[in-house]
Amino acid sequence: MAARARLTVLGLFALAAVGCPGISPLPAQAVRDTVKRGGEIASQPARDVGVAQTKIPPLLAAAKAAPYSMNGLATCQQIRGAIEELSAALGPDFAAGSEKKENKVGKLAEAGGKTVVNAFIPFRGLVREISGAAPAQRQLNAAIDAGFARRGFLRGVAYVRKCRQRAR
Repeated sequence: MAARARLTVLGLFALAAVGCPGISPLPAQAVRDTVKRGGEIASQPARDVGVAQTKIPPLLAAAKAAPYSMNGLATCQQIRGAIEELSAALGPDFAAGSEKKENKVGKLAEAGGKTVVNAFIPFRGLVREISGAAPAQRQLNAAIDAGFARRGFLRGVAYVRKCRQRAR
């Protein structure tokens, strides 16, 4: 049963990746994102029961411990470097006026995949609490939030110090 569901989830994401008849093919980045998300969803049951552990990246753990620390950040270059490291861990920063086009086929495949995977584990929320997966996810989410706060703080410091931004 588990193998069949895994194939179903991966099949949905493969369909989203290559496109459907009458729908234009997806750009390469959308395909990579869709396949990556498919793998994350397919491995969710292992995380739910505690087989696969959720790890907090050291950079985000440090941000959680001291989001407003200026240790080691005396120059504009050091501040820019810290911002770039956070962006590598968190993804691109918010840019006003830019809207990302939503991949409708990918979102449908994601919803279908989540439905199939979530049907595997009855009382999933309770299982996640007992196994420690839910508290681990909350810790990871807190570290991600701290990373966002730190990046925003460092952007503010760079602005106040009139640090030049690197070309993007």
